[in-house]
Amino acid sequence: MRQAQKDSSDKKEGKKKREESPTPDDGHKCRVCRFPLLIALLQLLLGVAVTAVAFLMLAISPSLLARETPHWAGIILCLVSILGFVLYCITYVPDEKTSKQFIVKLLYFVLCMIGLVISVLVMAFAAHHYEQTSSFICEQKAEACICILDNEDLLARTFTYEGVSDCEVITGSLTLYFLIQIFLNLAQALVCAVGAFIMWKHRYQVFFAGLQIGSPSTQQWQKV
Repeated sequence: MRQAQKDSSDKKEGKKKREESPTPDDGHKCRVCRFPLLIALLQLLLGVAVTAVAFLMLAISPSLLARETPHWAGIILCLVSILGFVLYCITYVPDEKTSKQFIVKLLYFVLCMIGLVISVLVMAFAAHHYEQTSSFICEQKAEACICILDNEDLLARTFTYEGVSDCEVITGSLTLYFLIQIFLNLAQALVCAVGAFIMWKHRYQVFFAGLQIGSPSTQQWQKV
């Protein structure tokens, strides 16, 4: 009789503790701040910004090369952000519950790393072209702008920009666009690095110790 009363009191105590314990969502009241929604939103905004600036650069002169107008980098980041939204919609949790979730999480991690590498490459190209255009000496010829780095060097490389009616656009606007691309891709690289780090941390640093607290009827485990 006493054993039955003890078991009954243990069950009531365990039920009371479970009711009083905070739900997992209590610490995530801000749904926009939850991973990977916030990361995906930032990736989408930065991807659109990089693409828009790249097309503005391309509108200056059709002679600009693909590495000088990195719209491809912005489009790739937009695709990564869409995958982040998909990952959020299938209820992100640290441990893989389904093969679909595991594949999406792995693909998102890989694409974040690829986006990080691409952003660093774009920064390198943009910094190189920014340094060049800042030192250009340009001359207008018909509908083209002819630029060189050194007037006194007869063997200096010549840069020809077709479809430009004013060389001030090359030395002014284009230089500014390269600088903007440097900062946008720097932010893009940081966001991708944070996304990949959080994914790795949730996968390999979140675990539970085998320490049981309380009676066997109250399955409480200490998170470490």
